[in-house]
Amino acid sequence: MGYSSTSGWRVSLEYDYIDQDQLRSGSNAISAARIAGINDAGGNQEIEHDTINRYTNLGISYTPGADWNFKVLLPYIDRGHTTYGNATNPVTSEQLSGATATGIGDVKFIATFQGLLPTHNLGLQLGIKLPTGDYGGPNTAGTGVVGRNPTAFTTGPNSQIPSPGNLLDTSLNPGTGSTDLVVGAYYFQPVSQDFDAFINGQFQSAIAEKLDQSGADYRPGNQATVSFGVRYEADPAIVPQLQVNLSRKSSDQGALADTTDTAGMVAYLSPGVTWSTLRNLQTYAFVQLPIYSKLDGYQLFPHWTVTLGLSYAF
Repeated sequence: MGYSSTSGWRVSLEYDYIDQDQLRSGSNAISAARIAGINDAGGNQEIEHDTINRYTNLGISYTPGADWNFKVLLPYIDRGHTTYGNATNPVTSEQLSGATATGIGDVKFIATFQGLLPTHNLGLQLGIKLPTGDYGGPNTAGTGVVGRNPTAFTTGPNSQIPSPGNLLDTSLNPGTGSTDLVVGAYYFQPVSQDFDAFINGQFQSAIAEKLDQSGADYRPGNQATVSFGVRYEADPAIVPQLQVNLSRKSSDQGALADTTDTAGMVAYLSPGVTWSTLRNLQTYAFVQLPIYSKLDGYQLFPHWTVTLGLSYAF
């Protein structure tokens, strides 16, 4: 879990792969042709095709003593996105447009206090996310762009539209343009000789937005996550664990937001393992398997995700 009351520095490197390759609405899969039927009837509904997210996160933490920990998280985003736009039936590959958003994402700073109990197994977290990643979209008049280096489509029909009509959705850029408050808590406890149980939760909410012009504003939705599970620690060198991950996100807001297709509740079952490869080096791997989703509108969703990481203590 990355929680420690041992003083010193720790550096971690984590890679997440998330291929959102299925369309879903509510709790069910849905076909592109069915969504295109909305446009056949005169509607205006985007038909997304695939979003592949590759996140590389560098974490640097410092623990001055048993009670406090301070951590900075620097993400690098590599996101490929394809969409049919507001296509009608039949949906064909000629209607597909693609874009790739890459760059530094939004940096997080998290402070943790774990001095409430003498065992240091209860922690409270307070942090901030800063708008360090590129972000943006079209300006109010539709004649230019707002933000910082927003990504444009490079293939397909959308790439042929004059700027700013060729820009990728604001929510798919490396950054959100918002400053967010992050609060959280965690608790872990041995439940038998070989098993530990844990639970943690975190809530993130935007408190200031750079995209705040009337008609060209954007605020990402609030997000709450809760994870709980058990670790089997009979062998400290190899520790398997099983988690349940719950996440609830509210709708993005503003003129540049997709307000109808960004909220939802999801749950994952996540088996994983941590092993000590060297004295101060830990390696870990997890697979997330979705077991429940209830998504507003029409959204892309993964069949599975994978996380690989290294953590070294100095």
